[in-house]
Amino acid sequence: MAGAEITIRDAKTDELLARGETVGNSGNEHRIMVEAWPRHTPLSTATSAVFRATLDLEEPRQVVVTARGPLSQPQSTAVATVTQWVVPGKHVTGGDGLTLELPGFSVDILYPPSRQRVPAGQKQIALRANVMMLCGCPIEPGGLWDANAFEIAALIRQRDRRVAQIALSYAGEIGQFAGTFTIPGPGPYDITVYAFDPRNGNTGLDRATIVVAEMAAQTDEE
Repeated sequence: MAGAEITIRDAKTDELLARGETVGNSGNEHRIMVEAWPRHTPLSTATSAVFRATLDLEEPRQVVVTARGPLSQPQSTAVATVTQWVVPGKHVTGGDGLTLELPGFSVDILYPPSRQRVPAGQKQIALRANVMMLCGCPIEPGGLWDANAFEIAALIRQRDRRVAQIALSYAGEIGQFAGTFTIPGPGPYDITVYAFDPRNGNTGLDRATIVVAEMAAQTDEE
């Protein structure tokens, strides 16, 4: 998912102390998702995504650390921030270091593309979206990230009025969900596809629009 951007700033002065991007993979998925682990047990591995920085401190400073990502899916950008004191010579590297958790799903509408023009008289349009965890981890029925545990749906609005809510079903490919929208008439429609985990409120979405053409007026010939 191209990682996350990390910034470290002085909490009092807003001075930028370090900036960079995480490098690495999503770690040991079985350890994170399946194994039981007591508090303070490290979950990261030597190749897990990480950002390292060395701050030149003459005295203790309170810093604000911010993570923003994933960088490859800007429509799914999430931000997490933590404020912490750091002291010269006291490294924040034990266990998993300083850990920030980005909430959300990566949702990418594959069809229709935004501003798709639909011919007059067309009765239905297919909806298809790709849904992943922010780490890029795959979602599929019965998997570690079980598609059956999530709600994937499309909200359709025309101007200020909701006209449909359509559940999207697993489409047979990892992370792919699909459904069909029955078009009630001409005009512009806003499409919001969201993913929601009812167990913890984790949510992500993407948006697109379609414009359904008006039927041509018919005239009688003399």
